[in-house]
Amino acid sequence: MRYPGSEKLEIIRIVEQSHLPAKRTLDQLGVARRTFYRWYDRYLEGGPEALEDRPSAPSRVWNRLPGAIQDQIVEMALEQSDLSPRELAVRFTDEKDYFVSESTVYRLLKAHDLITSPAFVVVKAADEFHRKTSRPNEMWQTDFTYFKIIGWGWMYLSTVLDDFSRYIIAWKLCTTMRAEDVTDTLQLALEASGCDHATVRHKPKLLSDNGPSYIAGELADWIKAHDMSHVRGAPLHPQTQGKIERWHQTLKNRILLEHYFLPGDLERQVEAFVEHYNHRRYHESLDNVTPADAYFGRAAAIIERRKRIKRKTIEQRRLLHRKLAA
Repeated sequence: MRYPGSEKLEIIRIVEQSHLPAKRTLDQLGVARRTFYRWYDRYLEGGPEALEDRPSAPSRVWNRLPGAIQDQIVEMALEQSDLSPRELAVRFTDEKDYFVSESTVYRLLKAHDLITSPAFVVVKAADEFHRKTSRPNEMWQTDFTYFKIIGWGWMYLSTVLDDFSRYIIAWKLCTTMRAEDVTDTLQLALEASGCDHATVRHKPKLLSDNGPSYIAGELADWIKAHDMSHVRGAPLHPQTQGKIERWHQTLKNRILLEHYFLPGDLERQVEAFVEHYNHRRYHESLDNVTPADAYFGRAAAIIERRKRIKRKTIEQRRLLHRKLAA
């Protein structure tokens, strides 16, 4: 049972003035001697004020985020409002060389009423491909998606995505979905990746669905001529191409927020978002590095650097706590 300070003082007064031994008086009051003498020591040392309950939480928390750092996080959140708490925590760590966790950023933004609902639908990730890739350019996924241009018609986006890193190697806006459009996009991917002239042990394997352009003989001849191989997902099972399907949804969540009246307008938006997706957007399934970092082999060094920043930040907070406590 908790006693307020006033009742503790009253019990001390009763025991002091009682003609009975302290033990018998405390037994009648129902107070343990150990508890009473702890109160009494505090009373003799600090007076009646010392009898008030002490807060259970410490006055200083060693790992509390300094106010200046909190201000910088809020400022970055206001400047880059499209970032989620996870992306903001990683971006702050990379740019400021100071570690903050996703949960800390979320609580801080929540306190400042900066957590908003996304302007898109969050979808559950599809099942993984049963044979995971282990290096860039081991397997490429390709597919079409479509956009409507008001007063113009439909445009089709052909994309080649690296399965290992999710890096968009090449893309092309087309007016049709023919095998020729696929081979044109693949040629751009070979040139961009260097696989058209570099000496490699194996050319990339192509993964696609069973659309007419992907089962065409023209595509099969082109793949054979370029020493590539081709596998197709099982019919009615789009999870096999889950990574490129997820790319399409991520792209459309951003691109379809606007209307387009000319193909050039749509092409500029796609180009800008591909640049953002490849080089700026932290991918959670890649340990929060960008697809470009994973594709060009920078991921391991970046992750190790973040670990060093985290250790250094925690040590700085401990030192600051000890200094304030001294």
